[in-house]
Amino acid sequence: MTEARWNGHIIASSDDTVVVEGNHYFPIAAVDPQFLRDSATTSFCPWKGTAHYYTLAAGDAENRDAAWYYPDPKEAASHVKDRVAFWKGVEVG
Repeated sequence: MTEARWNGHIIASSDDTVVVEGNHYFPIAAVDPQFLRDSATTSFCPWKGTAHYYTLAAGDAENRDAAWYYPDPKEAASHVKDRVAFWKGVEVG
């Protein structure tokens, strides 16, 4: 089972992650929605497409844009659709 932990909380847990470029992409259903806050931030990857972000909120802390996802990935990255990855201090393992 792979987990994403931050600020003493399990943000996501699944035995069905997809690893791309060293990042575990969790099924969105495996991510606890109470910790996610929408963000207006986007970025672009030439082969995956436009990434959108979530800010994590757990306890009294926020981790801005610490999770990302591709709502409409390019064909080469179709395997990350409906999945979320983490960074910025989120421990995944």
